Formats: sequence, C-alpha cells, structure tokens
Amino acid sequence: MMDKIRLNETPVRTSVKFGINDIVLDDFTVPEEITAFDSVTIKDRAGQVTTNERIKDTSLIYGVGEILEDQVNEQSNQNIKIVMDQKNQENVELVFDFQGKDHCLVDNIEILAEEGSKGTVILKYKSSKDNADLHEKDYHNGICRIKAKKKSDIRVIVINLLNEDSRNFISLESNVEESAKVDIITVDFGGRSSVSNYYVNLEKNNSEGNINSIYLGKEDQKIDINYMAHLYGEKTNIDIEVQGALKDRATKSFKGTLDFKTGAKKAKGNENEFCMLLSDKAKSKALPMLLCTEEDVEGNHSSASGKVDSKELFYLMTRGFSQKEAMKLIVKAKFSHIIERIEQEELREEILAEIDKRLD
Repeated sequence: MMDKIRLNETPVRTSVKFGINDIVLDDFTVPEEITAFDSVTIKDRAGQVTTNERIKDTSLIYGVGEILEDQVNEQSNQNIKIVMDQKNQENVELVFDFQGKDHCLVDNIEILAEEGSKGTVILKYKSSKDNADLHEKDYHNGICRIKAKKKSDIRVIVINLLNEDSRNFISLESNVEESAKVDIITVDFGGRSSVSNYYVNLEKNNSEGNINSIYLGKEDQKIDINYMAHLYGEKTNIDIEVQGALKDRATKSFKGTLDFKTGAKKAKGNENEFCMLLSDKAKSKALPMLLCTEEDVEGNHSSASGKVDSKELFYLMTRGFSQKEAMKLIVKAKFSHIIERIEQEELREEILAEIDKRLD
C-alpha cells in the first residue's frame, strides 16, 4: 500500500482551492533500505572534491520535506564536499549514472566558495538503463548546500535527465555573503514526479542570486518547483527566470517567493515564469509572491502560460518542417537564452538532444 506524502510547502499559505500550497503524492513510498550507489564520475583536475566523509547534519530552512531531509542526513550513500578557492578555480563535474544495481541515490553535497573564488559545479543525474527491464525504479533524493563567502562567484548547474518513471527530489540552499554571487541553472526533464526546492539567503550587502531554470514534462509527469529568496542586505539582488513546456497529461506547479526583509534598502528582485502548453490536457499552476517589510525596494513578478502560437507553427510547417519538428524548434528557441548561459558546449548539445528525444 502506497503512503500519502505531502511535500514542498509554500512559506506562506494561500487558499486551498488553488491546490498549490504543496504537492501530495499518493502513489509513492519513501524507500527504507538504501543500498550502495557506485556509478559516480567526478571530473576534478584541481583536487577540490572530497568523498565518503560524513557531512555534519544541518537543518534546512525549507527543503522538499522533513522526511526526505532526515533520510539524507541519516542514510546518504554519497557524501561529497567541494571547495573552491582562489588557487583552484577549475570547474567540477559530477555525473550520477543510474544503471545496473545503482538505482537508488541519496546524496548529500556541500559546496564552499572561499573568499574571492570563482568556479562552476555541474551536477548531472541521468538514467542509462531501459525502463522495460526495470524491477526497481530509479530514485533520487538529494541535498546541496552552498556557502558563498565574501566576493566569491559560484555557478551551480543541476541537470535532471532521469527517465520518466523515476522519482526525483532535490533540496538546494545557499547562503550568500557580502558582494558574493550565486548563479543556479537547472534543467528538469526527468521523473514521474520531480520535486525541487531552492532557498537563497542574501544576508549581506551587495550579495546577488540568479536562478535560471527550464523544465519539460510529458506523459503523466508531475513537476513541482518551489523557489524562495530572503533579501536582508542593502543593494541585494535576485533574478528568477523559469521557462517550461508540458505535453500529454503532464502537470506543473511553480511557486516563487521574494521576501524583502527590514534593512534591505535599495534591494531589487524579479521573477518571471512562462509555461508552454503543448496539449489540451497538460495543466500548469503558478504562484509568484512578493513579501516586504522594507519600503525602499523594487520587486517585480509575472507568470503566464499559453499554447504554441499557431501562426508561428504554420510558418515553420510551410518551410518544410513537420508539425513535430516545428514544435521542437519552437520549444528549443524558447529555452535557448537559458541554455546558452551554460558555457560547456558538450553539455548544451546534450540538453538539446534530450529535448528532441523527449518531444518525439
């Protein structure tokens, strides 16, 4: 018998009739037995990565849910620490490959950007096995904590390329000190249910956070996104840009909260989310929120959804493209300005190929 689990709650409750305060999964049970996960590739030329050392338990401010947070702290089968400093600023890439006996990953990752450091960390999760042969469904539950010290500049790219029958849960949290910057880029394609939570604390003056995210849902996938930013310091800045597409019977809920705290003078915050509906049965919900206890701030938010422009689709089809190929081009064009922020060409090409594959 499946449990009913409630996850990804909004920091401020809204009317229950909207059905967006959280996500309730009634077809899922949290795995109790966590076996080893060995299919991890680490590309690290500067010796910045330490593995197999238990990370000290630290409670998340928000996170996907307490039951999943406890599982990471108590049962993680991958514990990884990454340190960026001024001497070692090589990019780090971690690839978690779900294949063979490796179908259950519970990862606890800590990223420390030392003062004045700069670098990129790529976390890629992918399924390499055929769904038809699965006895165990792929399961990922992870926490990634980011500490950005003064004047550091860190980019974290999270790529979810799991299959459509997997379960994906990830909680990210960053603490950004004075004049530091944290860029988060997420690509969320896989998972029968994919639930992500990101909280950023802009605690010091001139700290900055950016979130650029794309998602693509098909069949009966459920995508639930919850982004929250607390702005405490003067002249802090947060920008959230989310672009997505849904086909078949896929559903998505986006929750974005910008909270300007007392003392965040001249802080700026922007959030924008757009969902492209590729079928009449796909469903999109959005809840952008602005909270404020400081007068001298600037906050903007917008959210929208809509079908593919019929004129644009017709134009491409008159140029010899099939309807399916034209649809792929439109989706990739909508995602392009976010994909282009990824400097690694090979990774960009892999994402574009996945879009083609999942829209076939």
